[in-house]
Amino acid sequence: MSARDPTELLPLTTLTYHILLALAGTPRHGYGIIKEVSNRTDGCVELETGTLYAAIKRLRDEQLIEVVPRSERPPEEDSRRRNYRLTKFGQAVLKAESQRLAQLVGMAVEKSVLPAWD
Repeated sequence: MSARDPTELLPLTTLTYHILLALAGTPRHGYGIIKEVSNRTDGCVELETGTLYAAIKRLRDEQLIEVVPRSERPPEEDSRRRNYRLTKFGQAVLKAESQRLAQLVGMAVEKSVLPAWD
């Protein structure tokens, strides 16, 4: 079986991008994802619980995220919560989408739509 091409899934929806970005580097449970997205966007993006869990199911089906096994979680953590993390493929998709977005911003800078970044 050949490796999947991360660019097949691009462009990502804003919702998907925010969820993957929230999981970059740190596994989180659903409420943690909601809080991370809200904090990172200064409250401009507020995820509804139902929307989040439908997206989580889809992202798991697409093998972009996975549940962190209980054996890899701290013993003091609530066992009823499921923590999610990016898969290697999910990391590659997030990186590919971030590069695509950076390219678009670069074009806007070239056209003086946005100021150049230092």
